[in-house]
Amino acid sequence: MLSIHQAPAFPPCPAPFNLAAHVLRRAGELADKNALQIVGTTGAERWSYGRLAAAVQGCATGLLARGLGPGDRVLIRLGNTVEFPVLFLGAITAGLIPIPTSAALTVPEITKLATLCRPALIVAADGVALPDPLPCPVLSAADLRAMEALPPTDFAMGDPDRAAYIVFTSGTSGNPRGVVHAHRALWARGMMHQGWEGLGESDRLLHAGAFNWTYTLGTGLLDPWSMGATALIPGAGVTPAQLPLLLKRFDATIFAAAPGVFRQMMRAPLPPLPRLRHALSAGEKLPDSLRAAWEQATGTQVHEALGMSEVSTFLSGSPARPAPAGATGYPQPGRKVAILGPDDQPVPRTEAGILAISADDPGLMLGYLDAPEATADKHRNGWFVTGDSAVMADDGAVTYLGRDDDMMNPGGFRVSPLDVESALAALIPDCAVTEVEVSPGTRIIACFYVAPKMVAEATLQAHADITLARWKQPRHWQRLDALPRGANNKLNRRALAALYRKDQ
Repeated sequence: MLSIHQAPAFPPCPAPFNLAAHVLRRAGELADKNALQIVGTTGAERWSYGRLAAAVQGCATGLLARGLGPGDRVLIRLGNTVEFPVLFLGAITAGLIPIPTSAALTVPEITKLATLCRPALIVAADGVALPDPLPCPVLSAADLRAMEALPPTDFAMGDPDRAAYIVFTSGTSGNPRGVVHAHRALWARGMMHQGWEGLGESDRLLHAGAFNWTYTLGTGLLDPWSMGATALIPGAGVTPAQLPLLLKRFDATIFAAAPGVFRQMMRAPLPPLPRLRHALSAGEKLPDSLRAAWEQATGTQVHEALGMSEVSTFLSGSPARPAPAGATGYPQPGRKVAILGPDDQPVPRTEAGILAISADDPGLMLGYLDAPEATADKHRNGWFVTGDSAVMADDGAVTYLGRDDDMMNPGGFRVSPLDVESALAALIPDCAVTEVEVSPGTRIIACFYVAPKMVAEATLQAHADITLARWKQPRHWQRLDALPRGANNKLNRRALAALYRKDQ
């Protein structure tokens, strides 16, 4: 039997369609229900469906009043606040294209992204780094909040295949790539609702991430709102150690986080969580030992998902079909998935190869921004190749074996080593970075460099602080006499991890 899974296709996206309209389609009938609670140890800020819809459509009115037109791009430079998803949906409501970015990006990093995406407007919070020079006008977060009270604008309906939003991911070349998603990407998330999340209208889903993380935006906000459920998001200052209390106090039925958050929560005994039905994990590989510890402590299962920026999650365990021990999960209902060999054909089951998803998947990106050759390179014989190694069992369960390239994924953020090395080169020109495992299930970025003598760690860290976002910064610095290289003088990056020494 070949390593190919082909289930009945997911129903086609209706037309005309607007992503934001679909997310808020139940806001009228659920106007008084809590759509969002921003939770903390002293209480919660509550947003009803009626208030949320009014804010989104008022934001759309304000953006259009600034002279923006269909297809104009809006670069989002906001922190961990509710204005982030309001702006995201407001821009899409108006037919604009929002571009979410992390507030942690530095001036050089956001300047590079702005050059690539050419925004017509930047919306920024105080103190968040901006491109230098500015390519367009900047709207303050305060002005954005004022827009939420404006009269509503109707949703701009249209072809489900037109561009809706852009997210950035790092390519193997070390340069960031804009991933252009269509409006239909939201419709395709319907395959996750039961194929991973087990999500229904009565659920209260607490996502541990910040508003301005795309994992939170999709799983923590858009999915619950699409189902008429309640999203719970930790407020500013909430620590992982406080999350168990919030899960209990706010009657969370589903909990979603990256594995690192689960790990931090497990450092202390957990309280009884009688309302919790199950948990969701994504962003990086969930260690089996951590899964077992959580399930023993809470009596609830953790369902893991695997995906990528280009298509979101498409493999997962679920309450209806938990993943077998050691496996990542099954292709979600409606997905067509294969494991390909060197000839780009499916290999026999139980044989390792490259994970691929159908090029016709409704959640697949439209393409990389202004990079048709890079887009075409990912398409092979009707498949979109992920670059990840995997194996499919006889029952269709897929086990992720690792990345087929050198990309790093600490804390759930996909990072190019070339991106990090480029930023560090001004201080330590001869350097290389890779992921290392410092304890079972815990991986960090380590930087190995060649220099006549050791450079003070404080000096190295200070340089990283001003050139790299926090998640891209090395957590370990180690001097070497020479970097490992092959006969052609090409860096042997895979040999770096073996050189790691904890005491250096």
